[in-house]
Amino acid sequence: MPAVSPITPARRPPARRRARGRVASRLVPLLLLGVVAFGAGAYAGARHESPARGIATRFATAWERGDYAAMHAELAPRSRRRVPLARFTSAYRDAAATATLERIEVAGRLVERANGVFEAPARAHTRLFGVLRGRLRLAVEGADDDAGIVWRRSMTFPGLRDGERLARDVSVPPRGRIEARDGTVLAEGSDRTSDDPALAAEVVGSVGPIPADQRADYERRGYPADATVGLTGLERQFERRLAGRFGGTLRAGTRTLATVQPRQGGAVRTAIDPDIERAAIEALAGRLGGIAVLRPRSGEVLALAGLAYSAPQPPGSTFKIITLAGALDAGTVKPGASFPVETFTTISGVELENANGESCGGSLANSFAHSCNSVFAPMGARLGARRLVAAAERFGFNEPSDIPGAPPASIPPADEIGDDLAVGSSAIGQGRVTATPLRLAAMTAAIANRGVLVRPTFLRGEQGRASRATTPRTARIVARFMRAVVQSGTGRAAAIPGVSVAGKTGTAELRDTVTEDTGAPDEEQPAADDHTDTDAWFVAFAPARRPRVAVAVLLVGAGAGGETAAPAAKIVLQAALD
Repeated sequence: MPAVSPITPARRPPARRRARGRVASRLVPLLLLGVVAFGAGAYAGARHESPARGIATRFATAWERGDYAAMHAELAPRSRRRVPLARFTSAYRDAAATATLERIEVAGRLVERANGVFEAPARAHTRLFGVLRGRLRLAVEGADDDAGIVWRRSMTFPGLRDGERLARDVSVPPRGRIEARDGTVLAEGSDRTSDDPALAAEVVGSVGPIPADQRADYERRGYPADATVGLTGLERQFERRLAGRFGGTLRAGTRTLATVQPRQGGAVRTAIDPDIERAAIEALAGRLGGIAVLRPRSGEVLALAGLAYSAPQPPGSTFKIITLAGALDAGTVKPGASFPVETFTTISGVELENANGESCGGSLANSFAHSCNSVFAPMGARLGARRLVAAAERFGFNEPSDIPGAPPASIPPADEIGDDLAVGSSAIGQGRVTATPLRLAAMTAAIANRGVLVRPTFLRGEQGRASRATTPRTARIVARFMRAVVQSGTGRAAAIPGVSVAGKTGTAELRDTVTEDTGAPDEEQPAADDHTDTDAWFVAFAPARRPRVAVAVLLVGAGAGGETAAPAAKIVLQAALD
């Protein structure tokens, strides 16, 4: 039988060794507590700031956020008395303007170099000279409530020495070139010459001295006071690109802090199509008004002529596009609805006439094709001010323009329009509703673009900002009704053989459409055939099924839209579709 090894019990340590282990196990927690307590105390000591450091830190932090009042509040009493807030603020703003300063960054922790003197590296981010590095030096004097920063003018910019002031020389580069879509030069050189002066005169705009009300903005951007800038048109639209990058030298007293070489602005290739632009000029024929032409999908502006975006007018019945879209979206009218055939309608006890007292109505499509006020004014009142304004704003009304100096299309807030009569008047593009041809061209393009509104852009190949104005279904219905306007309604003068054109006429009354006796003798009543009291409008897109172009035409004081504006639009559409 094999031998079995006995089980050996575990050996116990000696008693003295066991005692030392128990003592050590008790000491470990105490040592850990001590280490933690020591670390916390050291951390608290590191976090503690002396009153002087706190003042310097608050001053530096306030400078980073541009809060001059908070900086001034940290000055010592004698510095505050010597330099009032207005003078203090002016000193910092002057230095910032000279250096084209965008922001100050204190790049490290304030270190106390001597009793009450704190320093830290700082970075000055400038538009013209890039990032400049210097040191922030703050001397704190006094104690308790009398403690504060001892201020000197050299503290207005990092690295300035006592007695130094900032000064800047600016080198202005040659202005960039403006080109049409095909490369035709629209403006170049100091005299802004063009390959086609007549075409350029319509869109390029002008340059000149900085306007008084814009001096502060240009100064912040580093422009010298005698700079030449874009005042109107494409010159103003692309000012930043055309101006290029200014050069210059920044000095602190006699020391040069930074030098930058000027860089000429590059050529700006615009979306303007010379052939379409010439057609727009021809169609306007020297009359007071404006024409705007867009590509529906991209928003590219192909042509502008006359008052295309600078003088809003009542849009008249072209606004019925928005009223119809809003009513269809809200379900307050159905595509198959029909209406009484009438010469006027009564809203709030007041008669509102159709143009020239025409009798119209019937189907919704026919009412739109013949632009029946007697149908669309009550439709707007039924839709209500709130939903009418919301529909208009989806089509770009009340939206700030991306074009400098261009006013927005406008409709009053819902709570300011007034009663049902005022809402009905707004729904047919009267009352206080105004728009420019460029805005209405974008509105029209939204219908062509299946309900997507694309903001106009002047750059070739750029895609404008987009948002939904109405549903694809509503856009299809409105587009179908717009085709009927040209096929059998008030816009037949815009018809092009072999091309399906969708359009809408507008005849905006410059007096009003309310039936009213003026009280004047018969010979002083407005003549029935006087067309000078109406703006003529026509908006369109083509081809209707695959739109390539949208146009809006305004002729001021020129009668009915179907008679004068529609033929002008036809000229432009033909040129754009060739």
